[in-house]
Amino acid sequence: MAVQTLKDLLDAGVEGRGVLVRSDLNVPLDGATITDPGRIVASAPTIKALADAGAKVVVTAHLGRPKGEPDPKYSLAPVAAKLGEVLGRNVQLAGDVVGQDALARSEGLTDGDILLLENIRFDPRETSKDDAERLALARDLVELVGDDGAFVSDGFGVVHRKQASVYDVATLLPHYAGTLVAAEVDVLARLTADSERPYAVVLGGSKVSDKLAVIEALAPKVDTLVIGGGMCFTFLAAQGFSVGNSLLEESMIDTCKALLEQYADVLHIPQDVVVADSFSADAESKVVPATEIPDGWMGLDIGPESVARFSSLLSAAKTVFWNGPMGVFEFAKFADGTKGVAEAIIEATGKGAFSVVGGGDSAAAVRLLGLPEDGFSHISTGGGASLEYLEGKELPGIAVLEG
Repeated sequence: MAVQTLKDLLDAGVEGRGVLVRSDLNVPLDGATITDPGRIVASAPTIKALADAGAKVVVTAHLGRPKGEPDPKYSLAPVAAKLGEVLGRNVQLAGDVVGQDALARSEGLTDGDILLLENIRFDPRETSKDDAERLALARDLVELVGDDGAFVSDGFGVVHRKQASVYDVATLLPHYAGTLVAAEVDVLARLTADSERPYAVVLGGSKVSDKLAVIEALAPKVDTLVIGGGMCFTFLAAQGFSVGNSLLEESMIDTCKALLEQYADVLHIPQDVVVADSFSADAESKVVPATEIPDGWMGLDIGPESVARFSSLLSAAKTVFWNGPMGVFEFAKFADGTKGVAEAIIEATGKGAFSVVGGGDSAAAVRLLGLPEDGFSHISTGGGASLEYLEGKELPGIAVLEG
């Protein structure tokens, strides 16, 4: 990646300088409780390195999807507390984004201090389609670190967004890729340019439409493409089978039919599924052939035969990319498919395969199911960004770093 990195910035010296860091701290919450701190833990090394080197660190991040105005439900207060715990030092939280409190606190920072701004998406300019509005917010952010400040992009989960704190600030300050962003791009480059064969891809999740572009981009390049999760039912419907009350994108049936015909030797869909009489953790469930889903029932996981078959397909792989769970893993009764396929990827990794977990729900599943994170070569922090990179799209937050 032809960009300057965190090491370049540290080598140039940051003591006494303001450094604006865009992190991805968008963690899942249950009320005020963080249920998976993975992104906070992953973001900590870059922030720590800057603080240890004497920078005045100002961190900006988002949480959830507030409507461009302050919403207590999406406050970064729990995140600031957890980040401080992970770093082992105090992390101040500004009461606003770029207002009086943020300005006052930034002016009061001493070398090695860390200030987390309140949710950047509380300011509507962050996600504005108007270039001038975004640039105005970027200028306000720059004011917090001063004229001799620098910008470190370390939120890989947002680099596919042309937003003020991701893109526009990089046009105003000397800019660098943080540890996380640099590592992510290096890893994804291996998946697109230098992948060792056999190359297997495992895709899950609910909607074919969300993954269509990556299926079309990867199917011609890989040896095996396994389809699970809710989207497998649209592929089953494309083969003429009834899917009961399972998730179904009727508008995508013809597309799935064409994909199955064109890539018959590459695409693999489940042979059996776990169906339930309702969408709940304690629903009545049973395993049925994928071609015989009863009326009124819904598929919530792939079945044991499918796990065995997919595991066999993955066993010889030298490169594996996994994005999306095989079922509703949050319910223990419907987690076996995701766990079984993940264990097969871990086994392949142990035999020398290069394996990447493509962020989002897949990364959450690894932690929730108690699987060893070091059993995979890399766990990405950015699901959408990973997919867009693999689709061959330009990521604005990366492109601007190269400028």
